[in-house]
Amino acid sequence: MTLTNDQLSNISNKQRNLFLGILFDLIGMLTYLVPFFGELADTVWAPIAGYMLSTMYKGTIGKVGGIIEFLEEILPFSDFIPTFTLTWIYTYVIKKEE
Repeated sequence: MTLTNDQLSNISNKQRNLFLGILFDLIGMLTYLVPFFGELADTVWAPIAGYMLSTMYKGTIGKVGGIIEFLEEILPFSDFIPTFTLTWIYTYVIKKEE
């Protein structure tokens, strides 16, 4: 079985998105380490995270995911939701089955 360049590219994008998603989710959760400063840091991280998610996943998934990520980061006490990882699961596991 030989993989084409498109298949290899898809596999590497899938792994890259999973790694970056976990990393970005961890960065978003790090703000819990410093009380009160964390919520201030979220105001900086929220637009960055929303933009990053929308560039990692093209189309409607990226746009909706970016908005959800922004809201999740900007709203207090909601940083525990791993939006990047959930988007990866939706894109590569759930949507793939459809």
